[in-house]
Amino acid sequence: MRFRIDLKIFIFLILFYFTKQIELYAFIMIFAIIHELGHLIAGLLMGMKPEKLELMPFGVSVSFRINVKEYNKKIKKGNKLEIKKIIVAMAGPITNLIIIIITLNLKLEIVKSLMIIYTNFLIMIFNLLPIYPLDGGRILKGILHIYIGKRKAEKYVNKISKITVMIITAISSILILYIQNISIILIDMYLWYIMIKENLKFKRKETIINNITSYDFSTENIINVIK
Repeated sequence: MRFRIDLKIFIFLILFYFTKQIELYAFIMIFAIIHELGHLIAGLLMGMKPEKLELMPFGVSVSFRINVKEYNKKIKKGNKLEIKKIIVAMAGPITNLIIIIITLNLKLEIVKSLMIIYTNFLIMIFNLLPIYPLDGGRILKGILHIYIGKRKAEKYVNKISKITVMIITAISSILILYIQNISIILIDMYLWYIMIKENLKFKRKETIINNITSYDFSTENIINVIK
C-alpha cells in the first residue's frame, strides 16, 4: 500500500496555528483519521484491498484496488462493485455518528464532550455533502450509477457538485461576516479546489469519450487512415 502526504496540510497547520485554532484542527484531524478507519474496516470486510493512503488537509483518504471480476456481476445498470463502494463511503460518517452517541453516554467534562460531539458532527456533515469525491458525492454517484448508468451518473454528480459548492460559498460569505472565523474560508477554498480538480478530470474524460464515439470506424475510413 502506497502512502502520500498532501503538502497543503502544512499551509493549513500554519494558518490554524497563527489564528489560535490549532487545538480545533488537531481534534478534526484525529477524528478524521478515525473516520477513515471506518472506511478502511468496511473495505476490508467487503473483501477490498487498500491501494493508497493519503494524508490530506482535512483528514486521511484511502483508496482501494478494483477487482475487475466485480464488473461482471450486474445490478440493474451498475454492478456489485457499486454496492460495495456505497457501503464503504457510508462507513465513515456512520463511524462519526457512533462516536457522537458514545460521547453522549459517557460522563466526560462538558467542554471536552461538546468538543468531541461538535468535531464529529462537523466531519460527518462535511463528508456527507453531495460533492465528489466526498462521501456524499460517492454515495450519490454509486446510487445513480445503478439506476441510470455510469456516464449519466457522472454528469449529474458533476453538476450537483458545482451547485452545492456555489450554495455553500454563498452561505459561508454570510457566516464569515458574523462569525469571522478563518476556518470557514479554508473549508470553502478546499471545496472549490476538489470540485475544480474533479471537474477537469470529468471534462478530459468526456472529451476522450466524445472523440471515440464520433470517430468513423467504417472499413473505408480505416483503409484511408492506413494509407
